[in-house]
Amino acid sequence: MDAARRYFLVSGRVQGVGYRYFARRAAQSLGLSGWVRNLDDGGVEAEAQGPAQSLVSFEGLLREGPPGGHVRSLDSRGVPLCDCENDFAIRF
Repeated sequence: MDAARRYFLVSGRVQGVGYRYFARRAAQSLGLSGWVRNLDDGGVEAEAQGPAQSLVSFEGLLREGPPGGHVRSLDSRGVPLCDCENDFAIRF
């Protein structure tokens, strides 16, 4: 498996619209592990790990966001792989 891990920083109208739940469903449907959480500045951050092509698809879905949301910007970068989780969690 060509596993990779990416960090995502999303800004826009991404809190109060179900964005974290949208991200978790998207990650689970793609077989990714990782996490997502709200930030104090109104943004959302996430890390996801799995097949590289699934991460590309995940990034595309994060750019779309859920109905009612509006993604203004999404930055992503590669980060080191880890053995830190087996599922995709919403962090509070």
